[in-house]
Amino acid sequence: MTPEALINQVTIEGNLKQFLLVLAVSLTVATLPQIFGWLSKIPYTLLLVIVGLGLAFIDVRLVTLSPKLILLIFLPPLLFEAAWNLEWPKLKRDLVPIALYAVLGVVISVAGVAFALSQIAGVSLAIALLVGASISATDPVSVIALFRELGVEKRLALLVEGESLFNDGIAIVAFSFLVGFSLGTDDVGIPNLIARFLAFVGIGVVVGTLIGFGVSYLTQPFDLPLVEQSLTLVSAYGTYIIVEELGGSGVIGVVTMGLIFGNFGSQIGMQPSTRLAVTQFWNFLAFFVNSIMFLLIGDQMRFADLGTNLGVIGITVVAMFVTRALAIFGLGWLSNWLGNSEISLSDQTVIWWGGLRGSVSIALALSVPHVLPDRPEIIAIVFGVVLFTLLVQGLTTKALLEKLGLLSNQELRQQYLEAIAQRVALNRVLKYLSEVSGDRKIEPEFSNHLMSQLQEKLNLLQAEINQMYDRSPELRQMTIDKLEGDLQAIEADTYAEFVRSGQLNELPASVLQQCFKERHEKIVS
Repeated sequence: MTPEALINQVTIEGNLKQFLLVLAVSLTVATLPQIFGWLSKIPYTLLLVIVGLGLAFIDVRLVTLSPKLILLIFLPPLLFEAAWNLEWPKLKRDLVPIALYAVLGVVISVAGVAFALSQIAGVSLAIALLVGASISATDPVSVIALFRELGVEKRLALLVEGESLFNDGIAIVAFSFLVGFSLGTDDVGIPNLIARFLAFVGIGVVVGTLIGFGVSYLTQPFDLPLVEQSLTLVSAYGTYIIVEELGGSGVIGVVTMGLIFGNFGSQIGMQPSTRLAVTQFWNFLAFFVNSIMFLLIGDQMRFADLGTNLGVIGITVVAMFVTRALAIFGLGWLSNWLGNSEISLSDQTVIWWGGLRGSVSIALALSVPHVLPDRPEIIAIVFGVVLFTLLVQGLTTKALLEKLGLLSNQELRQQYLEAIAQRVALNRVLKYLSEVSGDRKIEPEFSNHLMSQLQEKLNLLQAEINQMYDRSPELRQMTIDKLEGDLQAIEADTYAEFVRSGQLNELPASVLQQCFKERHEKIVS
């Protein structure tokens, strides 16, 4: 064996051991709330950060985070999983506020934070702009994971997720431009910035669209769940790599591809059972990657650097809150006026406070070139801001949602759904008993007594369901939403059958979607 091959083997073995160690710690943390009940009050993702901080405090470093590790390995599957689960009709309805938050919100954040750091903290303008760009994007990994754990109302979650998914690409192009400005390698000018922005986003949208539709039609002729799961994984990473190689936004590319594949490809190219299998696969992968990501974020903290830059971190946090308030409430008012989006003040408050920073901000900070003398200060400031948002905002978001009455009653919803499942099961059991009751090998006395018992249980269960339904407007709305979703799924599957059989070339427009839209407009008016 050559020395080069031996070195590579040792490196792979060392990386595997590190990976298994990180995974073992992450899964151990996942079991802690089952052993210590009081820990269940802390969202799992934030518990991972806290454990990571504990390891950092005793100077145990599991893995060294790098920009490539975050942006190339961790981010694509998390972006795809989120985009796969986004419903395009609902996203399209709120495209105006999401676009305003994702584009203008980033600009306001960068400018506001840079102004505060340069004028109050005395930081050089170039460094202040890089810090502003690094923390301008709300992180989809952090936000989506937290909101799903808390059971946030669907439309509010969609607004926050949509902003988080799209503003990363905007923040990254702003960051890359500002790095060039700091090094003196880029021309400063609005036309140049706009051209780079359009190219950056445009390449991502075009490539993501081509791959999304291409893979959608590729899966149409066959139904092989394992192959289609593998294709989605290859597509997520492949889209990111190709777009980045072409000079575009890999984030925008993966989100675009995921939206198309989730809303179009899964309809024309997958049976319902295959769609479910793919969804379950991505749910597992998102849990897996999230577990590693949040643990490593906490484990990377350098307490000495944080202490040295505590004053600047405090100024940055205040500036971040003020600029985000201006962006969210100001652009929310503009969106309500332009797009009739009707985002309530309480929803805007949650969007403002729920703007967590995480892995993307850390990756951008770590991407600052080593030739810049203030690189360690930038990294320390960004890490301090990320830690503040995850622990302070993350741990108080649930209380804010409860205070504003926006947090769904997860316990009641679970009880209701369990009762519904039991009702379905008992009805199926009774139907089967009635079919076999004529069999001479089954004594009529036994079958009749059992059917009487089950019918009594069923009546009590139905009374319990009715009682929960009557006293909870939330359950009534959930039932309507589920019915609408089921009906739209039946309509979409029917259209997909015609496409798969070759009778139609493309999916027709949804009739039910228009009916539901008209109904919602009547309710609002």
